[in-house]
Order: sequence, then C-alpha cells, then structure tokens
Amino acid sequence: MGLISGLLLLPLAPVSGTVWLAEKILEQAESEYYDEGAILAQLMEIEAARDAGELDEDIAAELEDALVERLVEGQARG
Repeated sequence: MGLISGLLLLPLAPVSGTVWLAEKILEQAESEYYDEGAILAQLMEIEAARDAGELDEDIAAELEDALVERLVEGQARG
C-alpha cells in the first residue's frame, strides 16, 4: 500500500477492523454451532431427559430432528 492510498484509507481503518472482528466472531460461532461433539452431547441429553420422563416423545423427536439436521449441515460445510 502506497503512502497516498494509506492516507486516504486511514479513516476507514476502524470500519475494516470492525468487519474483520465480526468475521472472526462469525467463524467462531459457526464452529461451535456445528461442533459434532456438542451436537452429540445434546442428543444424549435429550435421550436422558426422555428416559427420565422430563420430555415427551413429540418434543424429543422435534429436538432430535433439529440437531440431526444441524449435524448433517455441519458435515456438508466441513
């Protein structure tokens, strides 16, 4: 980057830094959202709650479907 372009783009530095930070936060959030281990742990929690009678079949099935869909989507992104 040349001196002139550096001076002209200097006022935009906070914006570009904010965009970079937002991209990093999004990457981290997606990584955690699609984490296979976390999804499998949640599936096990649903199964335990179902076995304990804390969740009825319909709600447990809906939750499991959403998690399996998230797992498949995460593997497709992988």
